[in-house]
Amino acid sequence: MKNLTKTTLIILLGGLIFTSCSKEEGCTDPAATNFNVDAEKDDGSCVYPAEETTTPEVTKSMLTFNFTHNFDGLPVSASNFNQFNYVNLDGDTMSITRLRYLISDITLYKANGDSVVLDGYQLFDLSQPMTLSYMPGEADWGSYTAVGFTWGFDSLDNQQNYVDLNSASWNWPMMIGGGYHFMQFDGQFLNAGVPQPFNFHNGTASSMSVHEANHSYIKLPGVSLNERYASIEVKMNLAEMFKNPYTWDFNTYSTMLMPNYTAQKLIQKQMYSVFSYGNISQRK
Repeated sequence: MKNLTKTTLIILLGGLIFTSCSKEEGCTDPAATNFNVDAEKDDGSCVYPAEETTTPEVTKSMLTFNFTHNFDGLPVSASNFNQFNYVNLDGDTMSITRLRYLISDITLYKANGDSVVLDGYQLFDLSQPMTLSYMPGEADWGSYTAVGFTWGFDSLDNQQNYVDLNSASWNWPMMIGGGYHFMQFDGQFLNAGVPQPFNFHNGTASSMSVHEANHSYIKLPGVSLNERYASIEVKMNLAEMFKNPYTWDFNTYSTMLMPNYTAQKLIQKQMYSVFSYGNISQRK
């Protein structure tokens, strides 16, 4: 009986010692969602909250300039080519067979004198409608006092070599200054009822061996940007090329205008009243 009691006591003491040495396991990291305040030993079960991801706030507008064309309100597109639909200020009935032109370096101006220059250029070709929309880049939200662009290339850009323009046969002859065309505008006018060609091409103005930069700088009114995407229609009224400030006389200037210094300087001046805004829309 004494031996049984002694054995039982040993078993009970052993269990007590084992129990007192055992540590409760669980998640011991207070940063975990299942943190166990009573756990003394980490069992690798900690669960952590998912990291919050934030979408960067958009504060810029991606700009698209859509160029449309008319002749004092009458639509002009490739579908109207070779039709005597238009009458200029001098009374000449005209048709159009080709219109290509280039603009570069769209710039947005701020009231404090700063500006955002969107470097680049676009060759517009009415026979290729996809070229009539130009996406030069993006600009910060806010109000701009004016939007400008270069008609053609300025003297620095006109000295560069552009592979795409070379392949488009856009070069201006070296003998009259080199560089690139600003515009190729071709068609016919009726002279006493008989169709006669005109080639209203624009680029560097040359007189003898002197070559003069001949680009125009166009400035349009300001815009306010406040959405992710902004679409700006720029309307080009071709009739203005023939009436302001000079009433164009095809009997004097119709062909061989590229080497004609006077004609080139006249075209440069005619460009300032050609462009205006159409529809301006924005969306998220």
